[in-house]
Amino acid sequence: MAKKEKRFIKTYSQDGGFSGNYMAVYVDKQTGVNYLFSGSGYAGGMTVLVDREGKPIITPIPNQYDE
Repeated sequence: MAKKEKRFIKTYSQDGGFSGNYMAVYVDKQTGVNYLFSGSGYAGGMTVLVDREGKPIITPIPNQYDE
């Protein structure tokens, strides 16, 4: 069975401690688009991070993440 490729890389995370809030930034290895995930308790959501002009923030992906 082939190894399943991980598409997203977690580049940042922040734990809210006792409040239970959690935030993380993920980068899509195929497109370089950045996403913000926010979770609290049993609820959570994800959205594209954008710049001032409303364009998605793109991170260049080095070859070291290619598996």
